Amino acid sequence: MTSQPNTGSDPAAQDMSPQEIQAVIDRILAKDVPAKDPSTSGGEGGGGKAMLGKAQAISRLDEEHSTYDGDQQDLEERRALRRRAGLSTELEDVSEVEYRQLRLERVVLAGLWSEGTLADAENSLRELAALAETAGSEVLDGLVQRRDKPDPGTFLGSGKAQELKDIVMSTGADTVVVDAELAPSQRRGLEDIVKVKVIDRTGLILDIFAQHAKSREGKAQVELAQLEYLLPRLRGWGESMSRQAGGQVGGAAAGMGSRGPGETKIELDRRRIRTRMAKLRREIAAMKPARETKRANRRRNEVPSVAIAGYTNAGKSSLLNRLTDAGVLVENALFATLDPTVRKAETADGLGYTLADTVGFVRSLPTQLVEAFRSTLEEVADSDLILHVVDVSHPDPEGQIAAVRKVFSEVDARKVPEIIVLNKADAADPFVVERLKQREPRHVVVSARTGEGIPELLKAISESIPRPSVKMELLIPYDRGNLISKLHESDAEILSLDHVAEGTRAAVMVREGLASELEPFVVND
Repeated sequence: MTSQPNTGSDPAAQDMSPQEIQAVIDRILAKDVPAKDPSTSGGEGGGGKAMLGKAQAISRLDEEHSTYDGDQQDLEERRALRRRAGLSTELEDVSEVEYRQLRLERVVLAGLWSEGTLADAENSLRELAALAETAGSEVLDGLVQRRDKPDPGTFLGSGKAQELKDIVMSTGADTVVVDAELAPSQRRGLEDIVKVKVIDRTGLILDIFAQHAKSREGKAQVELAQLEYLLPRLRGWGESMSRQAGGQVGGAAAGMGSRGPGETKIELDRRRIRTRMAKLRREIAAMKPARETKRANRRRNEVPSVAIAGYTNAGKSSLLNRLTDAGVLVENALFATLDPTVRKAETADGLGYTLADTVGFVRSLPTQLVEAFRSTLEEVADSDLILHVVDVSHPDPEGQIAAVRKVFSEVDARKVPEIIVLNKADAADPFVVERLKQREPRHVVVSARTGEGIPELLKAISESIPRPSVKMELLIPYDRGNLISKLHESDAEILSLDHVAEGTRAAVMVREGLASELEPFVVND
């Protein structure tokens, strides 16, 4: 006897394969199933729904590191503490408490398409997915709404917010990430509808910075930015709004000056946050002279400085490792490195200069971070040359360039000479590379992973940094060999060197500081 097929009333269910039915059941039960590939994403008309898999803002490269990146021990340490997919926070045995790893947060993304094209809105949402993955979460779904301006109460419209709630329930998500900075009232309103935690883009970026900051100054800068973000968003309910009564009201009989309604818990929290912010500002200000002293020493010695800047995950640290063997941490993630790294390098003709790796930028970089990291970003403004690294394999490299140059304007770095470094050329579309070459006249095409274009980049740096400008004809006695040694060791160009009976004749190009010391040995033929 053969079994008859199910002939239920839902025709769509009859067309589904057993695998598709099981996938739906798994999602309803909130099991850890992989998200769909972004190639299946929709998003047409008034409100698009985008199914996001691996974020496209993160490069898809077979090899993450090259031999120039070193052992990457810091990266192994970071990944050892990372959340894992498929793990639960529930314990089967109390002895597991020291060894358990938290599972990935399951998030749904939401964004508005208010200007630009649909492709721009989708790229922004993919970048948000990359940020969420870097923060330690799994992106299950996402939606984009076509709307002129955000709803003042819930950011999304009422219908779209209800649709977002249905997606959260069907996927088993525990967090909603919004691709904008939400007002406190909008966050509360959206949370009341979707019934799960809601965070915005700014809070997500601050969370990543808090995870990756390592130096004392970096941690202080991130904490200051987080407190500035938290202060207007404090919420109080229940006993949190009770007043701290004093005097006879509180039964302590403290007497005059202490009677009255007292201070609520939320007011006390705000006062403590402001006190902590003031202390952090003093600490950061106290750290600033050390960096300024080092910078002043380089200026006094007239050592040219080159800053490596650009969009996050564009390959800045990889490029620094390739040029100087610095061994800086490299990871295929957004904001992997925050603390600046300065290394010394030399041109092919022996002229020394410094290379400084800086924090990456992103669209809509929170103003709190720009202010908190201003002392770090001064490395860019005070440099003699900026290597603006661009990921040409990204879907929107022009948008990245515009976002970075906006930050340059905020830190007064637009007047510094700039070379556009088109990185990741080995993984890019040749037509995109050619388009950017036509748009940016001063460019170099490189691949920090394979080494392609690195000699051309070194030549461009050598031609662009300030070089010794004072030409001198010298006759140095043989008993002043220390000056000859200084010419070889310092930033000077020796044009010719000849030994005669009176001493050593040298034609050199030197900087002004050394020229005054060599003035007594100038000869005029």
